[in-house]
Amino acid sequence: MTRRSRRDRREKPGPAGFLVVDKPPAWTSHDVVQAARGWLGTRRVGHLGTLDPLATGVLPLAVREATKLVPFLEGSSKTYVGAIRLGEVTDTLDAEGEILRRHDAPLPDESAVREALAAFVGEIEQIPPMYSAVKQNGVPLHRLARAGRTVERKPKRVRVERLGLAKYAAPDVEIEVDCSAGTYVRVLAADVGERLGCGAHLAHLRRTRSGPFADAMAAPPEQLAREAERGEIHGRLIPPVNVLGLAVLRLSEDEVRRVRHGGDVAVTGPPLTPGERVAGLAPDGALVAILEVRPGRRLHPLRVLGWLAPAR
Repeated sequence: MTRRSRRDRREKPGPAGFLVVDKPPAWTSHDVVQAARGWLGTRRVGHLGTLDPLATGVLPLAVREATKLVPFLEGSSKTYVGAIRLGEVTDTLDAEGEILRRHDAPLPDESAVREALAAFVGEIEQIPPMYSAVKQNGVPLHRLARAGRTVERKPKRVRVERLGLAKYAAPDVEIEVDCSAGTYVRVLAADVGERLGCGAHLAHLRRTRSGPFADAMAAPPEQLAREAERGEIHGRLIPPVNVLGLAVLRLSEDEVRRVRHGGDVAVTGPPLTPGERVAGLAPDGALVAILEVRPGRRLHPLRVLGWLAPAR
């Protein structure tokens, strides 16, 4: 294939931004991405944080040029609601797995449950579960687990800001969780059960927030498929500047050209701290680049974007 023919096969520019899908149960995050590629007519779609097939809720997708902004958002905190089922331990730590052990004695009372939940608030260590997408020597752990293998995993530090008890109706403990990215709520459920001495697994889970993306922004696949058929789905894309949480700086046409070629521009307006990041906008309001303040009051482009619609 010639260089010209390869270039001709590249996708044409199109609407870019973030689409928030309300992931249904049994769908993988990859299933959602594949469906979105069909709805939006582009291969350039990626998600901002995996949800287990059992879990439902907020799954933000980056579309076209917005995929370049995933590193600036993927470490955001999350909020979940769900239920821990006491008295049953499963191999996957959730309701999809096989039950390995049942607790035959009476289950703990509510005060013991509250005490156990409180013990996991703050910085904690978690060992990634075998049924997870974490890779060891390039192989996903879930693939090893399905082959009957268990390997040693290094613990990772995460932060749980809140682990609240919404309702206790034994054997189910309904919980609300605010936590850092990378926290496994399945592991939390299993660890709570171990602390209580009765074992537990995650019965169900819904993500209600992922960084700046919340439940109210999400739509289920069937609705998005209908909007795609009517040619309306691109109107649902959220402009990146609306969710990045950065100060905004308007650039002149000359500054836009300089930034697009990787050049620095001078800091204007209110004083900015070295290391601070800002969203550089074109005169029409379209996001051009993420800029970082450098010594000498210069703004250096960290990520330059192609065509993006102006923020609305």
